[in-house]
Amino acid sequence: MALLAELRAASQTLDVCVFTITCNEIADALVDAASRGVRVRVITDREQAGNKGSDVTRLRSTPGIQVRTDNDEASHMHHKFAIVDGTTLLNGSFNWTRGAVLSNQENVVVSRRVPFLTSAFAARFEYMWKQFAGNS
Repeated sequence: MALLAELRAASQTLDVCVFTITCNEIADALVDAASRGVRVRVITDREQAGNKGSDVTRLRSTPGIQVRTDNDEASHMHHKFAIVDGTTLLNGSFNWTRGAVLSNQENVVVSRRVPFLTSAFAARFEYMWKQFAGNS
């Protein structure tokens, strides 16, 4: 899977902003990245983080991974993107779930070295990272 290859290629930073994470292989890639010294930050939906099958609790307890959730009870943090080493953007409809991997019709676009696009997503990530500072 292209997404896993990109996550595994991270060498410095990995900023992930996704609605939910329930695919163990994707969670494993994030844990492996942290164990290699990659700075891993995750923003996810507060409600989804506590659902059955969510890998967020595991990620929160992993040294080197910081997790924040949204603080809005009326709506969802529904983004699906990641920035690898500040230069590669992964985004699309792809939910980071087992269902997305095995059966759904979803997409992920890998954009390498497209500064205007990557910087727009990075700015949004940083804005939300600060906005959700109390929700670790």
